[in-house]
Amino acid sequence: MNNRIRWLRISYWTGAIVDALACIPLVNSDVWAFINQVPNFHAGWDFRYSQAFAAVFMAGWTVLLLWADRAPLERRGVLAITVFPVVVGLNGVRYMLYLGGLAAEPFTAFGIALPVTLTVLFLFSYFNSFRADISRA
Repeated sequence: MNNRIRWLRISYWTGAIVDALACIPLVNSDVWAFINQVPNFHAGWDFRYSQAFAAVFMAGWTVLLLWADRAPLERRGVLAITVFPVVVGLNGVRYMLYLGGLAAEPFTAFGIALPVTLTVLFLFSYFNSFRADISRA
């Protein structure tokens, strides 16, 4: 397997694993409250509906990344749209927690490190995939 495909596959699988793990707090509001450091949180049906709605899309994105892994070069665009608007948008939503008074601080260290790491990995893999394969020379 050449270097370009290896990096794409690392990105697809990393994204799929992170997305699958992200489904956990979306189906359990107690886990969501713990992760987002929201004390004394009791989810109503409206919030649970929103969580379930988001979980469906997160699970769908997990499958999309695994699908992209089946044809890594041809589907590399999935990484670009995973960064913009998905990763960027999810962090905007996280900031809304702070603005709405549900979180004491806008971002935790993990809340910054994970999206930045994913963004760098995905964009590196995406742009690296366009480089000529010098192993054939």
